[in-house]
Amino acid sequence: MSAFDKTSGGVAGGAAPGQPAWQLARNPLGRLVLTDAEGIAHAGVVPVRAFPIAAPDEGVSLVAPDGHELAWVPRLSALATPARQLIEEELAVREFTPVVQRIEAVSTFATPSVWTVGTDRGRTAFVLKSEDDIRRLERGALMITSGHGVAFVVRDRFALDAHSRKLLDRFL
Repeated sequence: MSAFDKTSGGVAGGAAPGQPAWQLARNPLGRLVLTDAEGIAHAGVVPVRAFPIAAPDEGVSLVAPDGHELAWVPRLSALATPARQLIEEELAVREFTPVVQRIEAVSTFATPSVWTVGTDRGRTAFVLKSEDDIRRLERGALMITSGHGVAFVVRDRFALDAHSRKLLDRFL
């Protein structure tokens, strides 16, 4: 095993047990910089989730600007707080997937229709062009793609309030 194991997050070369041998920081321009176990700094690192909807805490790749994977994080929650916070901040900027918490109104039960929803980012309205734009995911989750291409997520459709479930059931 080399001093930097990119597939496991790299526990080697004096790193604390269970923690990677690399370090993350922000440069003066606000870009992520990964310093590997050999001391080589890689600026402009981008975190990419392997399963952003189904398993957002599992499998995050840290990718160099040229597209090559520099490190693999099997479980984000297992990282030390500073590195985890940097990755989560970068992911929040990169990923825009509002979580639908309530469906307030639907203009018509045919498509296209205007949906008014409450999300984790506030109240909004979007156009659902087709019933095919509602995709079923694992464990009762849904992904709804708006007419403008914005993906909205329903984490658990069975956990929605009765009014929201009733409106949603008309389209499923």
